[in-house]
Amino acid sequence: MLLNKKHYLCTVMRKITDIQELRQIQMGILDDVHRFCTEQGLTYFLACGSLLGAVRHRGYIPWDDDIDIFMPRRDYELFLKRYRSASGNNRVIDPATEEHYYYTFAKVVDSRTRMIEDETEGYEIGVFIDVFPLDYVPDDAEERKRLFQKKYLLYKIRRCKLSKNNPLRVNGTLPLRSRIGYLCYKYWPMTVKQLERKIRRLIVRDTPTGWVCNMTESGPRSDASYPASTIASAVDIVFEGKTYLTMAGYKEYLSRTYGDYMTLPPPEQRVTHHFQAYWL
Repeated sequence: MLLNKKHYLCTVMRKITDIQELRQIQMGILDDVHRFCTEQGLTYFLACGSLLGAVRHRGYIPWDDDIDIFMPRRDYELFLKRYRSASGNNRVIDPATEEHYYYTFAKVVDSRTRMIEDETEGYEIGVFIDVFPLDYVPDDAEERKRLFQKKYLLYKIRRCKLSKNNPLRVNGTLPLRSRIGYLCYKYWPMTVKQLERKIRRLIVRDTPTGWVCNMTESGPRSDASYPASTIASAVDIVFEGKTYLTMAGYKEYLSRTYGDYMTLPPPEQRVTHHFQAYWL
């Protein structure tokens, strides 16, 4: 849903200024997703910084303010179709059906709230948790590298087509650094929906391989993939005093993603996202 009066809305909503209050809303969403997946027999894994926080801090990373989960592609697709929150307060945002949606992965949002983000200015979104699908990728490292490069360019073109800003500079970054990237953006006669279908054909594979990856993020890093054996089953993990699920091979996933993951980063890298969140 598009917003035309952002500043007016901010004046009639109560701002959430305490990060603990924001986290409580996110935890409520995670609790409901856990309930639903358990009831429906769907697999999810606490992932990314949330998994790192669970292992290293038994909860949020102290300077973090979001929650991420992975789902195998099949479970992800079923979740998007079936999810209903117990309270009726949450809704899932499906990038395949949502108009003007900036991201290429799903979010579950609390519809009683609003988030104001620079990247999604003009799009109405609530406090959320991120839901990423996991896809099979080629076993051959060079083939994986070529695949990542192709999807990287397609994601950047999609992002530029959705941006109201200069396609060569979005939020201070240069999403299309090469001349060929810019020419593809400017002259390739494809709509965003057509691009999304092309991306899906590129990244979604029906035949299992020995490697998986979260392919919905734009980065071309081949080391973002890891053995499919790491997600062969789920195990319990404690996060903020509650028990959730993550991949059985979480140690290998964390090592491949973060290196020496039990060592804290230097102080200058402990950065909190600058959120603007509101209760309706």
